[in-house]
Amino acid sequence: MSGQALGPPRPPRSPVAWRDAVAQAAAVALVAAFLALMVVTTATNLQLRAIPTGFEFLGDRAGFKIADTVIGFSPDDSYLRAIVVGVANTLFLSVLVCIAATLVGALLGVARLSSNPLAAALAAVWTEAVRNTPPVLLLIFLYALWSQTMPVDGPRELLPGVVASVRGIAAPRLGARLTPEFATAFFGLTVYTAGFIAEIVRSGIQAVARGQWEAGRALGLNERQILRLVIAPQTLRLITPPMASQYINTVKNSTLAIAVGHSEFMTVMGTVINRTNQPLEGTLVVVLVYLGINLILAASLELLNRRVHSKRG
Repeated sequence: MSGQALGPPRPPRSPVAWRDAVAQAAAVALVAAFLALMVVTTATNLQLRAIPTGFEFLGDRAGFKIADTVIGFSPDDSYLRAIVVGVANTLFLSVLVCIAATLVGALLGVARLSSNPLAAALAAVWTEAVRNTPPVLLLIFLYALWSQTMPVDGPRELLPGVVASVRGIAAPRLGARLTPEFATAFFGLTVYTAGFIAEIVRSGIQAVARGQWEAGRALGLNERQILRLVIAPQTLRLITPPMASQYINTVKNSTLAIAVGHSEFMTVMGTVINRTNQPLEGTLVVVLVYLGINLILAASLELLNRRVHSKRG
């Protein structure tokens, strides 16, 4: 016999579960057959109703206007240009909401842990109120509030060089104008998102060990210095993943701006689908655009998360 030690005996191989394999293959075949039936039925119905198919309509003249455009657009531009404008409007709104909500939410999260009972109570009321209110209801309320509080008999000067009316706020000298639809979508989504970010920040601060506060005091730091130099860097590492999810939700929540008439991507696509009578292609464009935006955003935030952990690790 060889002097080499023999390893432990291998466990016997389990017999192939043929019944499970057949059942799974049958399930896959059933799903494939159902999808094929849907495709054939849809194609037949479209042909019987003389509904055009394909994406040739993207090069046709749009023939409608888009308000609040980030990039230039006219009715003579193509449907493809209209879609690009809608995507740009959605991205512009989402980025502004993410920035503003992050700033406001961070302040609210810190205020909830404040030793000042009034500040903590007000922050708690804001957070709980918006987190338990449907965002579309918040947008409709703010839009109605705008129409009731702004002057309806013509523009009035709010500040030197700034006029306001029910149709918006404008600074003629600067060439800037804020429409009620964009203002409602921006402020409404910011207020709503800030409530969730506040809870993320609060839980992140509380997740840091209490010994870190004591260590900071032992070094002679005051509370603000401890929060800024000791607690905040560790909190950032903890809250990056949930903040990434919240930013993705903000992009998806931007579709609610359609309720107040803001010309974001879904509003533009609704007009495109109605004018071209091609709902399948239009819906596919909507799905692919939002899927692409969220996948790119998720990958970017995951990269940021890894960098934060590598620096703090």
